[in-house]
Amino acid sequence: MTVLRLHIKIKWIPDRGFFLWSPRTERLGNDAWEHMRECNFRLFSHHASSFYGSFTDVVEDIDGTVGILVPSLMALELFANPPGNEFVTFDWSDEIRTLQALAPQIRTALTEERFSPDFVQWRNGKQGWKLEQGMGTTDFPPYVPEWISVTIDAYVRDNAKLQERWGKIVEASPLLQPESLQRIPFADEREWLETIGWLSDETPFQVGLRLAEPEEEKAAEAGLDHWSLQVVLQDKEDPNRIFEIDFDSLFHRKLPANKDFTSTVYGEDGYDSIGLAHIPPEWQPFGERIGRSVNKWLNLLPWLRPELTEEQAWEFLSDGSLRLAEAGITVFLPRWWEEIRRTKGRLKMATRSSIGSGAETMFGMQQIVQFDWKMALGDVELSEEEFQQAVSTNRRLLHIRGKWIQLDPEFVHQALKLMRQKRKDLSLAEILKFHFLASEGDADSSELTDELLKAGGIQTGLGSERGNTAAEDSLRLEVELNGQLAVLVKQLSQITEAPVFKEPPGFQGVLRPYQRLGFSWLYFLRRFGLGGCLADDMGLGKTIQWIAYLLQVRSQEKSLQPSLLICPTSVIGNWQKELSAFAPELTVCLHYGPQRPKGEAFATAINGSDLVVTSYNLAQIDEAELTSTTWDCICLDEAQNIKNVYTKQSMAVRKLAGRHRVALTGTPMENRLTELWSIMDFLNPGYLGTLTEFSRRFVGVIERRRESGEIGQIQQLIRPFLLRRVKKDPAIELDLPEKQEMKEYVPLTLEQASLYDGVIQEVFERLEKEEGMARRGVILAALTRLKQVCDHPALILKEKKPNDFRARSNKADRLLEMVEELRQEGDRCLIFTQYVEMGHLLRAFLQEELGEPVEFLHGGTPRSQRDEMIDRFQDTRVTGEKACSIMVLSLRAGGLGLNLTAANHVFHFDRWWNPAVENQATDRVYRIGQRQKVQVHKFISLGTMEERIDEMIERKQGLSDSIVGNGEAWITELSTAELREIFALRREWVGRE
Repeated sequence: MTVLRLHIKIKWIPDRGFFLWSPRTERLGNDAWEHMRECNFRLFSHHASSFYGSFTDVVEDIDGTVGILVPSLMALELFANPPGNEFVTFDWSDEIRTLQALAPQIRTALTEERFSPDFVQWRNGKQGWKLEQGMGTTDFPPYVPEWISVTIDAYVRDNAKLQERWGKIVEASPLLQPESLQRIPFADEREWLETIGWLSDETPFQVGLRLAEPEEEKAAEAGLDHWSLQVVLQDKEDPNRIFEIDFDSLFHRKLPANKDFTSTVYGEDGYDSIGLAHIPPEWQPFGERIGRSVNKWLNLLPWLRPELTEEQAWEFLSDGSLRLAEAGITVFLPRWWEEIRRTKGRLKMATRSSIGSGAETMFGMQQIVQFDWKMALGDVELSEEEFQQAVSTNRRLLHIRGKWIQLDPEFVHQALKLMRQKRKDLSLAEILKFHFLASEGDADSSELTDELLKAGGIQTGLGSERGNTAAEDSLRLEVELNGQLAVLVKQLSQITEAPVFKEPPGFQGVLRPYQRLGFSWLYFLRRFGLGGCLADDMGLGKTIQWIAYLLQVRSQEKSLQPSLLICPTSVIGNWQKELSAFAPELTVCLHYGPQRPKGEAFATAINGSDLVVTSYNLAQIDEAELTSTTWDCICLDEAQNIKNVYTKQSMAVRKLAGRHRVALTGTPMENRLTELWSIMDFLNPGYLGTLTEFSRRFVGVIERRRESGEIGQIQQLIRPFLLRRVKKDPAIELDLPEKQEMKEYVPLTLEQASLYDGVIQEVFERLEKEEGMARRGVILAALTRLKQVCDHPALILKEKKPNDFRARSNKADRLLEMVEELRQEGDRCLIFTQYVEMGHLLRAFLQEELGEPVEFLHGGTPRSQRDEMIDRFQDTRVTGEKACSIMVLSLRAGGLGLNLTAANHVFHFDRWWNPAVENQATDRVYRIGQRQKVQVHKFISLGTMEERIDEMIERKQGLSDSIVGNGEAWITELSTAELREIFALRREWVGRE
């Protein structure tokens, strides 16, 4: 029988294990890889734990040698129990035979757990292991200690019990954390092993160091150099059992050169001379532990003394104690230190102006508020003079009014820079803005803080893109509100804190509780010259709340100037009727129509009037007349009309002068956050900064990323000046009937589908060539044309008298079916469309099919005819040819300011894709005075962009809901690929003829 002889050589590869290889033999073939795979099989033929060599790898060394890579722990088993059988003889190299002689000792030590962390490696900044007993005098290869360390580490990881024990030690001991490895003095290895928790420490106590602050009477002296250090022995079983030793007696036994500290301390003098006689007798045999501990402290902090100066005490508290703790030393610090260490100093601007009373009422946002500097350091508050005096002591720790405080140098430096400014006042706008942002937890990021810090020469980087700067970490700036200003801010923050009035004299009617609160809130803001936006849901009675406000002003003040109301032309008549009904005593001057007074005649015409009513269009055309007087109050009804700050009518309105400004709108923001800014800037100019500043800080991060932090800040800033109640609010108690919204899905006809495809093809050909504003214009034009196709082919083809009207549009067909049904029930309806031509077509179609009058109200309807039309519709007593039960309205003209509660059905024939605008239209019906169940029907063409956009809006969280509507402008920002997905026609829904 021939026996196979395999020559095995070895090489240690750090961090990987042993590399074994064998010269090739004829029996195993000349292919090196196949040869080593066979060797691997032979070497581990009986090694079950490695799945017979499956856990080893055949690899190629850097010199091209092919061999087997054996992990360190597996190599220990291989060397301790070498393989062999009658068919194979292994010819081991001399180096391997040396390791084989050592392996059984190592394996036994592992089994008996006779190993420990390596103190020497730790001192060199590494983590490692060693055997507790040496390896004899045998001359081993130099890598053997490293192999043993790696092998023990692998053994610990594979042993669940050891792994758990070692994991707890590493977690509990900062000395073993990788980032904390450092050279810390220990008397010997045993002390280190006890400190980290590997060996149990039989000492019944632990030695700690305590810093004691000066006694109170000494602290009051001019010099505070009375801090002392004490050695503390704390019972390990009963932490409350503590003994103190005089550190002074230990310290004066300084460590002589080249001599052990403990031998000096515990020499012939005995225990008495170092104050150990009073400790428990059973502790005294462990007295040498005290000497070792003190020795370690002095090696770590050579400057330690029994008595410390204030400067040394600060260094010990802020740095030295941390270094001792990292070395595993117990340190006892004054109880107050942790509190003041975590407490950041706060620089306060304490307001001292008295406002809001007597002649100072109606001062407005630009009112100057004076303040004094104050310094808050924990529970201690210092005046500017006291702070300056404290700083002059040049100390970091001060005992003031029975409290210890710290004066952080960086904080002091920044605070003094601010205090040295000449500025000692702020505008009310700055005060309010700072306060409301601070209540959102963002005082440091307010523009006011940034402005003041920069004025003091401190570059902070604060604001919307602030970073972690020294100023941000060290200096906190606050406003402390005093007197009437504190009351004002509380009332602004909590509307229930403001006074609520009953119906004012001259008011004809009874207000609901929330309406009393509304007009009282407007009058409260008036007292301080602050503008307010009443943003109640449509139908909650904003009109009568402002009328009540006017009467309240009339009864409480003697104003010589009339107020000015600016509203859309379509609701002037409604205002006239509401004023006549609820406030017949008010003298109202209507500035409208071709015969309206101009020039000097205007002043004569409005003389003696309580209120002048005009339109937005005339605010621009008659700018000269309207700016010629200072109005008592300027009120904007449907204030969203000034949402675009750059329009002529918006700019004209902003030029008007008035003692108080009010905005009424159910939609303070329809599409963009800048619309909200426009209204708020009209009410309180400058409060939200310039449009550029507002856009830079808020618009981008909110509209693009919906950052909750910035949304919260906007809410805090506008909430005091915007009162919004919704119909669903239980506190409103409207007791309105149920409103049910339904979507009516109808397919396109073949004609509509053909026109739809044609529009899409043309649009995407143009989009390939356009960009920027031109591209947006193409998209908006496409939306209009596609919606017109979905309404009716006659609309986009501009047919005046179309044939087969009902058959060519399934929307028209479905509308007729539903109107016929509701009319059989005696119900009335409103039908909204955004296209005037569509309104004319629907009116003619329904009137012909139903044989009854149908009215159409649009922007071109004369005011007298509009008022008559509304009266006919609302008067349910009228019958016959004069009755009107169906009204078509253009969305813009009929979507606001009208009361049409006689209807109980609302149809949106085409969609505006702005829930706020559509809800405004619906609220012509669903408002106070409605007694019937309201049904809202929204028509959607299946398979078209109408269906897709509706789905997107349903999923999308409206920005205005977060802050206080969405429109179509967001669609223009979509990519061409996204537009193709939205606009594409799904032909499975196209109707069949």
